[in-house]
Amino acid sequence: MTTDFQQARTALGARLRELRTDRCLTGRQLAARLGWPQSKVSKLETGRQTATTEDLRAWAESTEHPEAAGELISRLRSLESRTRSWRRQLAAGHKPVQDALTVEYERSRTVRCWESSLVPGMLQTAEYARHVFTRYADLHQSVRDTEEAVRARVKRQELLYTPGRTFHIVMWEAALRALVCPPPVLAAQLDRLVGVLGLDTVSLGIVPLGAPLKIPPANAFWLYDDRLVIAEDWHAELWLDDADSVGMYGKVWQTLAESAVYGAEAHRVIACARHALGTA
Repeated sequence: MTTDFQQARTALGARLRELRTDRCLTGRQLAARLGWPQSKVSKLETGRQTATTEDLRAWAESTEHPEAAGELISRLRSLESRTRSWRRQLAAGHKPVQDALTVEYERSRTVRCWESSLVPGMLQTAEYARHVFTRYADLHQSVRDTEEAVRARVKRQELLYTPGRTFHIVMWEAALRALVCPPPVLAAQLDRLVGVLGLDTVSLGIVPLGAPLKIPPANAFWLYDDRLVIAEDWHAELWLDDADSVGMYGKVWQTLAESAVYGAEAHRVIACARHALGTA
């Protein structure tokens, strides 16, 4: 869990404690009013549990501060806008997540991407995407709307051919070799990457496995213009729009991009990965 997220959750907990103590209520007394275990009150106040909207409304009413409900909910929404858990995002399946991302792509003129383990979604073939969605659905035990999600992802790729937009994509060579799908599917995906090298709107860089690195090739992230970063982790996505975070990720992207090869050299790295599959 990110430091920023935890700090915000702790600050919300401190505000909840303030409302309780203002009415001279003990944690046990408040828990009795709410019909909760006393441990829940403690966890919320110490930032060890994230409140729901309903929790906050009930807290405001039970501490006789109904006017504070709006403020508390606003704090919660600000906290959640930064960390979007996969459990919540995937409650309705992968397609709504794809639709939300499409909005950000459509709003952006320049997109920068770093990917260390998979071919980025904007460059995936439908069959490769199908295997990726299936594996994540297995991991998160989420709604299986694979075909709808694949169609949404492939539809978004039309933006690659829209004048006025540019996509600067940097990948680690490991992403070309990760068998998250059968070898013939990966072979077709690598053929697709070769075709992308000729697009005017796309700059595709590959960081070879043996390339010197100034920083470790860590988690995947996307920069949308200079206004938003979306970074992935196993439990959640981080949506960061503060200038410091955007600037830091921009610096990380540039540092990784300096280790990449482009054009004919990138083609050779892709061809080598393709040849290693041993498929026709």
